[in-house]
Amino acid sequence: MSENIQIVLGILFLVGVFILTRVGIVWKLRRTARSIVKELDSKGAVDVGTATELPYSKPNIVRIGMRDYHYKALESLINEGAVGKTDGGRYYLRTRNATE
Repeated sequence: MSENIQIVLGILFLVGVFILTRVGIVWKLRRTARSIVKELDSKGAVDVGTATELPYSKPNIVRIGMRDYHYKALESLINEGAVGKTDGGRYYLRTRNATE
């Protein structure tokens, strides 16, 4: 195999790995967002009066082990309007079918 073909195949492989990692991250974020919505629904946090605190609402400074996507997924849900946040740092569902 010539050197040029090896370089092109190497670059294609790196691009493929990059795309697959991005797809994996999006998949994990969606799965985590669904679990957050299910948790808020199971706790009955459907309006400001029933809002609940979430233990992962603050970023984890000490990152040991696998990456935790709860904080980023929660931020995403708030930005999309699916989850609301009170002034006291409590969270509630704004829409029931936010991730479906």
